[in-house]
Amino acid sequence: MKAVAVLPGKPNSVHLREIPEPRLTDQPHPHVCTIPEGRAVRVRALQVGVDATDREINEALYGNAPPGGDFLVIGHESFGQVVEVGDRVTELVPGDFVSCTVRRPGGSLFDLIGRNDVTSEETYYERGINLCHGFMTEYFVDDAEYMVKVPRELRHLGVLAEPASVCAKAIDQAYLAQQRLQVWEPKRAFVLGAGQIGLLATMMLKLRGLEVFTLATRPGPHLKSKIAEAYGATYVGTKQTSMADLVKQVGKPDLIFEATGNAEVCFRAMEVLAHNGALVWTSITGGQYDVTLDAAKINLEWVLGNKLLVSSVNGNRRHFEMGIQALSVGEHTYPGVTGRILTNRVAGLDRYQDIMPLLEDKESLKVYVNIAG
Repeated sequence: MKAVAVLPGKPNSVHLREIPEPRLTDQPHPHVCTIPEGRAVRVRALQVGVDATDREINEALYGNAPPGGDFLVIGHESFGQVVEVGDRVTELVPGDFVSCTVRRPGGSLFDLIGRNDVTSEETYYERGINLCHGFMTEYFVDDAEYMVKVPRELRHLGVLAEPASVCAKAIDQAYLAQQRLQVWEPKRAFVLGAGQIGLLATMMLKLRGLEVFTLATRPGPHLKSKIAEAYGATYVGTKQTSMADLVKQVGKPDLIFEATGNAEVCFRAMEVLAHNGALVWTSITGGQYDVTLDAAKINLEWVLGNKLLVSSVNGNRRHFEMGIQALSVGEHTYPGVTGRILTNRVAGLDRYQDIMPLLEDKESLKVYVNIAG
């Protein structure tokens, strides 16, 4: 069957290749974990989302092939339909729509209790990213443990399940950490970045009843600003109104959700957070970037102001379920808005050469490959 893969360590090596079609009895990650007898599920891939992670893997910034191999099948944002299940699978049946979690367990205590997303091991295993093949194939097999059912009526948004899980986890982590205050009722939130993550976070924070300001570089109106406003948020172009100027106008935010990919913005956000506030970083910024800040002032204000910094990456099964629930509630609350995030459809695996240029396009929000259906 067809698959889209890269040669890790070799820049711009994305290519189409033939690999064996998996059987229900196969073990997709023999070097990491074994599917218990009867718990395998075979899935027909319908759509696979791609993002900056896939672009950076193709640029050889990170990513490793499974042990013993020289290629890595990419694609960590899965959406497919079950075609076959093992005899001990009771939660899924053929015909169900599913998405899969990304990280597979190592050997740490966190992995053993189902929290592979916060493994304490230096080496991690992620489908389509590191040491495990991804989902950019016609069919894939995995343990039912890592598959999350997507409601049939939400299948048009199923490819957003993984990015939604990232947002759901990040927001949930902030609220969990803020239990240290005993009472925390945030009223105002800044979302930094208006890509797919920033817009999904905007929607989820609005569903929690917060006043949300979504900040991005380019002034509106354009698609990103229109989606943010359709969710009931206020869109702010920082070329016209800086983050510091916005604070002077509306006050400091209780919660900042950062999703820019910009190292300077990550740290500048520390300058404007309210007392008892939480700043959540979701960006992964590579390379080198020097930022000049008044570190003493930030240190003083953060200690005396009981401020919190939380970093969040990846999601476990619970976060996928939370993300899918948020997509469902959002679709009922803001009908048709979330679907506008799906801006760029690649028509099949044979068009793999279209993927990376689309990821470079600043107008793209969600790029995804339509594999079948």
